[in-house]
Amino acid sequence: MGSLTVTSKGQVTLRKDVLNHLGVKPGGRIIVDKLPDGRIQVRADQPKGHISTVFNALKPARGKSLSLAQIENLATRGWAGKR
Repeated sequence: MGSLTVTSKGQVTLRKDVLNHLGVKPGGRIIVDKLPDGRIQVRADQPKGHISTVFNALKPARGKSLSLAQIENLATRGWAGKR
């Protein structure tokens, strides 16, 4: 990866290719774990939410029911990070 520069505030910036590798988008979170040997481990934070938030995501705006194929397409696009 190379090296990172530490600012006067003690901050570092990860390159875009590293963020893409982690799957982190703007507004996403990163977890940093301190390891006993002085190293750190960086990983993407997995979003947490309640399962009930999924139910209304598939609810059509006009009360029209979706077919199973439409639901499957929406779910596939959602897991791929597309809207």
